[in-house]
Amino acid sequence: MASVEKPAICGICPGGCGIVATVDEGKLVGVKGATGTPFGSLCVRGKAALEVLYSPDRLESPLIRVGEKGEGEFRKVSWDEALDFVAEKMRKIKEEYGARALVSHSGRGAFEHSLSEVNGGKDMVASKLLRGFGSPNSASVGSLCFVSFGILAPMTTFGLSGLSLVPDIERSKTIVVWGANPITDSPPFMFQRIVAAQKNGARIIAIDHMRSDIANRADQWVAVRSGSDGALALGILNVIISEELYDKDFVANWTVGFPELREYVREFTPEKVEKLTWVPRESVIQLAREIATTKQVSLRTYTGLEYSNSGVQNIRAVFLIWALTGQLDVPGGVSITPPLPPLKDTADFSEADGILPIGAREYPLYYELTNTAQFMEFPKAVLKGDPYPVKGLLINGASTLTSYPQPEILEEAYRNLEFMVVIDRFMTKDALYADVVLPATTYFEISSYQRYPGYLRLREKVVEPVGEARNDLLIFAQLAQRLGIGHLYPQSEEELLTRTFAHAPELLQQLKENPLGVRLPAAEPEYRKWERGLLRPDGKPGFNTPSGKVEILSSLLAKHGYEPLPVYVDPLEGPLQNPALFGRYPLILNTGARIMSSFRSQHLNIPKLLKLQKRPEALLNSQDAQQRGISDGDRIVVSTRRGKVTFWARVGEKVLPGAVEVNVGGGGPLQNRAWRKSNTNDLTDFYNRDPISGFPVFKALLCEIEKA
Repeated sequence: MASVEKPAICGICPGGCGIVATVDEGKLVGVKGATGTPFGSLCVRGKAALEVLYSPDRLESPLIRVGEKGEGEFRKVSWDEALDFVAEKMRKIKEEYGARALVSHSGRGAFEHSLSEVNGGKDMVASKLLRGFGSPNSASVGSLCFVSFGILAPMTTFGLSGLSLVPDIERSKTIVVWGANPITDSPPFMFQRIVAAQKNGARIIAIDHMRSDIANRADQWVAVRSGSDGALALGILNVIISEELYDKDFVANWTVGFPELREYVREFTPEKVEKLTWVPRESVIQLAREIATTKQVSLRTYTGLEYSNSGVQNIRAVFLIWALTGQLDVPGGVSITPPLPPLKDTADFSEADGILPIGAREYPLYYELTNTAQFMEFPKAVLKGDPYPVKGLLINGASTLTSYPQPEILEEAYRNLEFMVVIDRFMTKDALYADVVLPATTYFEISSYQRYPGYLRLREKVVEPVGEARNDLLIFAQLAQRLGIGHLYPQSEEELLTRTFAHAPELLQQLKENPLGVRLPAAEPEYRKWERGLLRPDGKPGFNTPSGKVEILSSLLAKHGYEPLPVYVDPLEGPLQNPALFGRYPLILNTGARIMSSFRSQHLNIPKLLKLQKRPEALLNSQDAQQRGISDGDRIVVSTRRGKVTFWARVGEKVLPGAVEVNVGGGGPLQNRAWRKSNTNDLTDFYNRDPISGFPVFKALLCEIEKA
C-alpha cells in the first residue's frame, strides 16, 4: 500500500499544532508542519514524533508489581485483571479508612482537552474520579505550577482567571515579556506572534534573570536578581504613583486600596530597588515611565514569577502596573478575554460533604479557588496521618519524583502506601513504586477534539495504539465503571463526541465534514468591559470581586489571614535574609528554565532530542567560573545545604555574576546516564514555600559550585 499524507494534529503534547502526517501500512512514517491552515506548526519535539511514538521504552501492556517497591519488577497482565485489581484495592481502602484515604495526582500527561473537560476540576487538570467515589483528594501539578499565576493572583485582584488576561500583541507598540521565554512554549503560537509584531515595529522589553532567547531578541533586556521581581514591580509603581502617571479616573472609580498602596510603595525607591533587584535605578525609572506614558503596552508573563517566597503577591504587583496605567482591556494592552467555556455541562460529580482535602487547612485560599488538594501536604498525611491517614494514590501523567523538591520525602511516602497506581506512556520513577502501571496512548492514537481561540477541530486518530495502550480518558471510564460510577464518563471515543456536542449536533457534523476545523463566530472586540457589565454574572458594571472593583487591597486574601496588599518578601534563603548561609553558598540558584529538547523530564530518552543536549547543564557567569577554575564544558558539582548534583558547565554571559541557572528534568529511570544521575530537586527545599499557594521556592535559593 502506498503511503498517505493526511492533515492531523500533532500528538506529542496538548498544544494542538496542525501537521501533515504521512502514514504507511498503518504506521506513522513522517510529520511536517501544516501550512495554509490555522495553528499549523511543528517544534523540535514534534519533529521527533516517530521516535517518541515508537520508542522501545513505551509501556505496551498493564503491569502488576512482583518485586519490592522501587525495584521495577513487574509482570504483564490483561486489562481486565489490572482494572479489577485496582478497583478491588480502592474499594478495600474506602471500606477500611474511608474514601478520603485515596488521593489522585494528575500532571502534564492529563492536559489533553477532552480529558481536562470531562475529568478535570477547577484547576483544569486534577481528576474528578475520586470525587465521584467520595474522596475530596484530587490533586494535580497545579500544586506547584500555574495556579499562582492562573488563579490565585488574578482572582484576588480582578476576579478573573489568568488565562483571561491576554496580551493584544498585534496592536501593541511595546511588548513587555516578564519572566517568560515564549520560544519554549507548547504550542509556540505566542512566540510566533511576538516575533511577527517585532518585525512590524513593536518594541520588545524582556525582564528576566537570564539572557534567554527572548532577551536576546529584545530591544531591551532588564536583568533582575532571581526572586526579586516583586520588588521591581513595586519600584515601578513607586515611580508611577509619585510622578502621578497613573490613570486617575480608573483609580478613583474602579479600585480599592490605592491610598494604602501609595503609602506602602514609598519605601521602594529606585535606589532601594536597585539594591534588592540589581536593576539600575535609571532602568527602574525608565521602565515605569515607558509603561505608563506609552499607549498600547502589552504584557506577556506566565509561571516564572511563581517560585519565590511572595510569588502570588509579586504577580499581583505586576498585574497592578497595567491596571493602574490604563493598559487594561484597551487596544494594544492586556485584553480581558473570557476563557473558553466547557463545550457541554460536565457530569455531576458528587462532593465529599464535610471532608476537606489535604492542604485545605494550611492553604485555605488555594483550596477555596481550586477545590483541590495541595499535594505538597501529601507526605504529611501518609507518614503522620495529618489531617487523616492516606493509604492510596493514583497518578496520571505525572513524574512527581523529578518535579517536586527533595524527592526522598515523596519516596518515603510512596513506600508507606498500601496501594499506588500509575497511568503513563513511559516508565517513570514514580511508576517504579506503583503496584499497578497502566499504559496510556499518545495523542496520535486517540480521537478527540482540540480547542483554540475562535477555532475548533476534531482530533482524528492517526494510527492505532501501540501494543495495548489505551486512551487516558477511557482508562478512567473503565475504572469508573468498576467502581459503580461509570455513568460519569463516556465509555467510548464516539460517545465522548456525542456527549460533548449534545447541545450542538450540527456543529459536530460540520467538524466531521471539515477535517481542518471550523472557525467559530467572533464578536467585535469590546474594551473596558467592566463599564458595560460584561465581567460580572449579575450583569452590573464592575469586576467580579467582592467589592466589584480591582482589589489592590484584596478582601479574599484578608479573609484567609494573608496580607491584603501585594507585599514583597525578599527570598528567605537569600543574601539579604540569610547572610550567614550566603557566606557558605555565595551563588543565587535558579532552577527550571525550559530547554528546547525536552519538557521537564519528558523526552530525555529520545535519541533525536538528546542530540540537541546530551547532558544537564549549569549556566554560570564567566567571572564566577574563572574564580573557581571552571571552563566551559567541565563536569561540575552544584551544592546546596540539602544535597549535591552533577552538571556540565555552560560558561558565558547568559546569567548575571553571582547567579546560576540549572536544567531540570533529570532523575528518570529511562534517561541516559548523565540525566538519570542529575535530579535538580535534590538541591531544592520541600519546606521553603510561598505561604499563600504552597508552591516551593524553586527560583531563589543559594548554592556553591566546584569542579567535579
